[in-house]
Amino acid sequence: MNKPLILITNDDGHDANGIAVLTRLMMKIGDVVVVAPDGPRSAQSNALTVTHPIRFKKIEETEGLIRYICTGTPTDCVKLALNEIVERKPDLVVAGINHGSNAAVNVIYSGTMGAVLEGCENGILSIGFSICDHSMDADFSVFEPCILKITREALRNGLPHATCLNVNAPVGEIKGVKVARQCDGRWTKEYAKRTDPRGGSYFWLTGNFENHEPESTDTDEWALSQGYISIVPTKIDLTAYQAMDEICGWEF
Repeated sequence: MNKPLILITNDDGHDANGIAVLTRLMMKIGDVVVVAPDGPRSAQSNALTVTHPIRFKKIEETEGLIRYICTGTPTDCVKLALNEIVERKPDLVVAGINHGSNAAVNVIYSGTMGAVLEGCENGILSIGFSICDHSMDADFSVFEPCILKITREALRNGLPHATCLNVNAPVGEIKGVKVARQCDGRWTKEYAKRTDPRGGSYFWLTGNFENHEPESTDTDEWALSQGYISIVPTKIDLTAYQAMDEICGWEF
């Protein structure tokens, strides 16, 4: 039988340590095709390139591995791979390992998870892996065996329709794995205002995460704070079903 075909991308760029580690791990499971941005594309969410052409080129081909770089976003990478590169539908899309957390509300901004949602939209088992360390020298060694275990279990069991996984790891010792829900919170003080040499103002994106439910013990933020990997099943269907009956009662 053919090995599973695994499509990999990220939002930190093709030369980030995280995607190198993820590629090495996935080659233990199946044949790997990497289609990754040619530079950092963090916080791109599901963005698509529509104002200029997209290009990609092959940069490596060895047994069990083909690597491409792409001028587009992470979502572009998945779309191009499915439409122009792979000869058969992948069995798995994985994105990461992201340098930085994609827990809580970060999931809606994440280019990593944008790519995962694109895979999910196309009916492919899809997983995003992230670690709570923004350093480009982040240590993934403790996370690595967990990535293999989670991936193999997902391939063995599958996921419900239109559902993917958002997996985040703490820094340092890992106590175990918690299946969690997305924490309710928001970013505050999001921009740092500075002054250029000519006296003009400019801004850097920064901010502090405000956890709206710090006492809850079933969220991804709690799991990470306690040293656990968080796994959040994430859906592409954004419908707020619990609000439908209430809104149907409005007088339109």
